[in-house]
Amino acid sequence: MNSEQHNYCFCTLALRKKYRLLTQQLASDLAKYSPGKSFVVLTDKPADFNNSPNVLAFRHNQRGILHCYHDKSLVMELALSRFNAAIYIDADTTILSSLPDTLTWKPGITAGHCENLVEHVTRYTPERLAHIQKVASHLNIKLQDSPYIGESLFIIARDEGREVEYLKYWAKIGRYLELRGIHAGSGNAMGLAAAKIGWSVAQDGWAEVRNITKHLDASYTNKQTSWDLWKRKLGYHYRLNKARLVALKDFEFFYR
Repeated sequence: MNSEQHNYCFCTLALRKKYRLLTQQLASDLAKYSPGKSFVVLTDKPADFNNSPNVLAFRHNQRGILHCYHDKSLVMELALSRFNAAIYIDADTTILSSLPDTLTWKPGITAGHCENLVEHVTRYTPERLAHIQKVASHLNIKLQDSPYIGESLFIIARDEGREVEYLKYWAKIGRYLELRGIHAGSGNAMGLAAAKIGWSVAQDGWAEVRNITKHLDASYTNKQTSWDLWKRKLGYHYRLNKARLVALKDFEFFYR
C-alpha cells in the first residue's frame, strides 16, 4: 500500500452530551483497534475531547433544520481537506476488532447499502417521491439511474476535486428536502448528488469495515429534559429561517 492510499481517517458528528460521550468511547475503540489513525470530529464542545489524542475536534453548530444528518457532508468536507480518504462512522457505533491494514479506497464514494433510489423511496417513503423528482428535474439528474446510499457507514476518497462538488450538491439538496419537511433519509440526497456528478457507488472494502463494527442506533433511546426540548425548539426556528435565506441564493425553485 502506498502512502497516499494509507492516508485516511475516520470522522463523525458529536452534537449534544449523549453523542459526545458515545464519540469518546468510539475514539477509545479506534485508538485500540486502529492505532495511528486520526478521528475528525465536529462537535459543539471540542474541549470534551482534550483527553482523546487521536481526535481532531472542531467546533460546530448544527446546520440541519431539525436533525443533523446532512451535516455529515460538512465533517466529510473537513476530513477530506486533510486526508485522501475518510470513513464516516456514526457516533453510536462500537468497534469489535482491528481493521485490516490492506484496505484501499476507490476514488469517489464507497458504501454497502445501495439500491435504486426510486424503488427505495416508493417502498418506504412514497410521500417524498414528488419532491425528489423535482430535485432531479431541476438538476438534470436521471432519477432512474440514481442510487439510495446507506448513511451510517460510508467512505469518500478524493477524486480530482469531484468530491468537493459532490459534497456541495449533497448539502444543497439536503437543504431543499428539509425545507419541504423531509428531515430524515440523507441517503436520498447522497444518491442524487452522486448521480449528478456521475459517481457510481463502489463496495470494495466496505464489508471489511462493517464486519468489525456494531451500530447501536442511539437515536431510538433519546431521552431529553424540558430544557433540552426548549433549546432544540429555539434552535429549530433559527436554523429554519437561516436555511430559507440561503435557499434564496442557491435554489430559486424552492418557492415556485
